[in-house]
Amino acid sequence: MQLFDLVISDKQEVQLKDLVLSVENEKNIQNLLKEYKYADELIKFNLPINNKILLYGSSGCGKTTTAKAIANELGKPLVILNLSNVVCSRIGETAQNVKQVFDKAAREKAVLFLDEFDQIGKERETDDKDVGELRRLVNSIIQLIDYYPKNALLICATNHVEMIDKALLRRFQLRINFEMPNQQVLDRYYDSILADFPENLKKINRKFAISFAEAKDDALTQVKELLIDELENSSQTN
Repeated sequence: MQLFDLVISDKQEVQLKDLVLSVENEKNIQNLLKEYKYADELIKFNLPINNKILLYGSSGCGKTTTAKAIANELGKPLVILNLSNVVCSRIGETAQNVKQVFDKAAREKAVLFLDEFDQIGKERETDDKDVGELRRLVNSIIQLIDYYPKNALLICATNHVEMIDKALLRRFQLRINFEMPNQQVLDRYYDSILADFPENLKKINRKFAISFAEAKDDALTQVKELLIDELENSSQTN
């Protein structure tokens, strides 16, 4: 398979200031970025720079946007694995496809983002039917991670951390848990979504105990409904 089929082209730029994070996650990400800012000084003391990061937790809670923001903040290109094209019926081909993407990211000193990492990093004892092939795939990924260059950054994301092979989990120097946002965090997120709208379109019903993705979809749907109602009322009075 051609290399361009194995990566996703995503030109969206996400600024770090656009993220709405828990206090702990914001601290973890700021510390990571500071490691790269002071990398030369840290290396003088033989201190490693974290370049293998695992983002895990609930769906729609900001893992992908966080990876994009980190790449943007570091000024590195972002390489996103196209999981749907990488995974083949023959696991040997899957391993070769993954290697091609790792090699591309290494050459470009990029941020390599592997979403739904559990699909290629499953616990090797959970699939009796293909346990031999699965073990070879996971072993290949372990090698790729072990030899991933220090001047590139690997970020993997999963909604099912419990499914990932324990030997793979040990490779990540930093693991950040993305939990469902609490009411305070969601209120800040709603404020950021609505900031550019006029006051009359900000009067929405804020829902809580949902993910960022669900909150955004629902908020924008309500804004559209308010705007359409205003336009219809205006057209009827004219």
